[in-house]
Amino acid sequence: MSDLHTADTPGTDSPDAFENTSTRADGTAAAAAPADPAARVRTPDVPEKPALEGLEEKLAQAWAQEEIYRFAEDTQRSDVYSIDTPPPTASGSLHVGHVFSYTQTDVLARFHRMRGKNVFYPLGWDDNGLPTERRVQNYYGVRCDPSKPYDPDYTPPQQPAKNQRDWDVISRQNFIELCEALTVEDEKVFEDLFTRLGLSVDWTQTYRTIDDDSRTVSQRAFLRHVRSGDAYTALAPTLWDVSFRTAVAQAELEAKDRPGAYHRYAFTAGDGEQVFIETTRPELLPSCVALVAHPDDERYQHLFGTTVTSPLFDVEVEVRAHRLADPEKGSGIAMICTFGDMTDVTWWRELDLPTRTLIGRDGRFSVEAPDWLNTPGAQENYRRLAGKTVHSAKEAVVEMLREQDLLDGEPEPITHAVHFYEKGDKPLEVVTSRQWYIRNGGRDAERREALLARGRELQWHPSFMRSRYENWVEGLNGDWLISRQRFFGVPIPVWYRLDAQGEPDYADPILPEESQLPVDPAAQPAPGFEESQRGEAGGFVGELDVLDTWATSSLTPQIAGRWGRDDRFFSQVFPYDLRPQGHDIIRTWLFSTVVRAHALSDSVPWTDTALSGWILDPDRKKMSKSKGNVIVPTEPLEQFGSDAVRYWAASAKLGADTAYEIAQMKIGRRLAIKLLNASKFALNLGVTEEHIVDGPSSAQALTEPLDRALIAELRAVVERATSCFEDYDYARALQLVESFFWSFTDDYVELVKDRAYGSCGEQAQASVRAALATTLDAVLRLFAPVLPFATDEVWRWWRSGSVHVAAWPQAADLDAVDGSAQMLPTVAEALAGIRRAKSEAQVKQRTPVRSARLIAPAAKAGHLEAALGDLSAATRSHSLELVSEGEAGQGVVVADVELGDADAD
Repeated sequence: MSDLHTADTPGTDSPDAFENTSTRADGTAAAAAPADPAARVRTPDVPEKPALEGLEEKLAQAWAQEEIYRFAEDTQRSDVYSIDTPPPTASGSLHVGHVFSYTQTDVLARFHRMRGKNVFYPLGWDDNGLPTERRVQNYYGVRCDPSKPYDPDYTPPQQPAKNQRDWDVISRQNFIELCEALTVEDEKVFEDLFTRLGLSVDWTQTYRTIDDDSRTVSQRAFLRHVRSGDAYTALAPTLWDVSFRTAVAQAELEAKDRPGAYHRYAFTAGDGEQVFIETTRPELLPSCVALVAHPDDERYQHLFGTTVTSPLFDVEVEVRAHRLADPEKGSGIAMICTFGDMTDVTWWRELDLPTRTLIGRDGRFSVEAPDWLNTPGAQENYRRLAGKTVHSAKEAVVEMLREQDLLDGEPEPITHAVHFYEKGDKPLEVVTSRQWYIRNGGRDAERREALLARGRELQWHPSFMRSRYENWVEGLNGDWLISRQRFFGVPIPVWYRLDAQGEPDYADPILPEESQLPVDPAAQPAPGFEESQRGEAGGFVGELDVLDTWATSSLTPQIAGRWGRDDRFFSQVFPYDLRPQGHDIIRTWLFSTVVRAHALSDSVPWTDTALSGWILDPDRKKMSKSKGNVIVPTEPLEQFGSDAVRYWAASAKLGADTAYEIAQMKIGRRLAIKLLNASKFALNLGVTEEHIVDGPSSAQALTEPLDRALIAELRAVVERATSCFEDYDYARALQLVESFFWSFTDDYVELVKDRAYGSCGEQAQASVRAALATTLDAVLRLFAPVLPFATDEVWRWWRSGSVHVAAWPQAADLDAVDGSAQMLPTVAEALAGIRRAKSEAQVKQRTPVRSARLIAPAAKAGHLEAALGDLSAATRSHSLELVSEGEAGQGVVVADVELGDADAD
């Protein structure tokens, strides 16, 4: 918004323009404005040199002591505005992107609070899951081994060993205790930062995604899903990260371009025909279960229903037809292996193919040769793969193909997209494992349609983001995998009976009663059993897996809303009014929360969702820790102040990816300083809250046309800004208010300075005071959501309490003012023209004007005539001739300017 303040404006380009408040517009000295104690409600207490420094700490303490952001629990749902805030991951550090998105949420929270809503604005910490585990491992230098016994006296090393092989190996419970201790320390740092930023969070309503309350909510929801059939366990092909040894959900995938190669070799048909396939994964040849081509591909239609034999491993596999086979890819016919990717899984399931799994959870091929390799040559070839990693096995297969002259030409290098776990650094494998799932419409058309309908119930800001939700739901190919093979997380609350042979009965899990929650099946015996029966035939085993962190985070409305433990409180906040979040996690956090609310409450979780964009570095790349281009938020906060950083964040529309701009923060800082100094100027003129116009009787004080015009323009700004805020377009509201503010300070104040000091009598002076008080009162409230520190500082100079619990300005309060909103812009045109003439003549702005001619269309001439006295005083003009040119002209032309002596009185 750098174009809102131009360099032609004399004396007000600097934020300190109002520092000298004892100078008239004509440059002569003026006595201090007379005080009338009877007319004052409170004597303003204005500092001699207002400054932004120190405001954050001072006002944060005041807000905490006054509890102005505390949610009043004795309330009605209709009076509440509830926000389901994203809990930041409490591992490591925040970056400037958090400041960006959380500021946008806070701006909305502050607006609705000033609109009279009882705002429920909690904040949580997402402190369970893999990020916390990794941070604890690196911070303390420890590794977890669940088989190790618990050591109640364990103390981690002061300095972690440099080599991971020398790290302490500790029990699961010791590891969890370290996770809990470190996250508490991280959360204190985050809370201090958010407080400094000015978030109007109710810090009495915080929650953690790993504490007893969250574990109880998460486990209760899981049990209700199991009992309703919405959750189930199954042995199935699963995306697997071999480094972290954990299953990965579809929503956690990240496609990365990686080098690869097509390897071409042939299967042999019964009549000797060579059927060539091209694959990037030759190591999966011993896992091949079929070849597949598109049903319309004439090259292979004669083979459908017949069998071919694989090279090296002599396995007979059927040739099948399927619509997903791409005739344009490679040779047009592909081998189906169990499992190379999720397309293999689809083919395997839909064509009812056998399972031949060789890659284990450790990412290595099975040591034992499988029974389907039943020829001596096949078994001998497999021994060259046994126990190898995927990479080494690939090299071995290619070497064997080359040795036996089975490779058709050399591998063709390519670059292709490979799926990774979003936090991993090795390609994912597909392994068969038993996992827990929640039904999400990925395998159920009726449920999918119901969840699409839920998306249409929501109000999306910006509206086009809904398509991302719908595209995700329509593209799901399986249910939500919610179990993880980690340590620090919410335990899955089930046990399994062991039969006489010690085998678990997965079909009939043992479930606790909800009154027993939270439970840890790895540390507590199953209901009806003794601990001594753990692992014994006829006894039980506890589930060792934990819930995916999203399976708990998707319940933030329930966790913060006290679902299941305070039904009255929950009914006051649910469904929430707003879910703010980043657009990149629509597929994870937003969708999963809709899934849970739909299943648990037959409802949407909130009525509106506000999606913030990414922060981009100077090269227009997304900031992320993995890319090393992150800026820590303390840097801009210390350099420019919280209000300036908030201004930058609030200048960006919802959903817009935004560059990290220091220039914009400088503008924000300058605006905040200008607000302090302009307020000081007004208040030192004797302005008090009693001068504020808020109805017909007080409007009578506005006797001068220019003052009435200012308030008419203010009324329009209030109306438009309010409408923008209601539409979640806070950025446009800020732009409107800021534009008005600069016009107010640069034009109006300069025009009325002389009258403000009493040169035209008490009535004219009182009119200025009424206009200044009314404008200052409204502007402080209009800016308050974005600039909370500067506005509250000024508010406390002359008003009681905090601006943040004051009512939002109402355009109706100013309806009694009869004025033209177009008058001030017209007079400002003439003012700018005279200033320009002085600049072009290279004289000071205080240089008097002997004479000048103002040429304007009739509609504008009337405005100029009404304000001619203020314009003459502001420009030090002895003679201003006004010429009306009918309706032909568009703007105000300043002509025939004759300047006087710059030093003349």
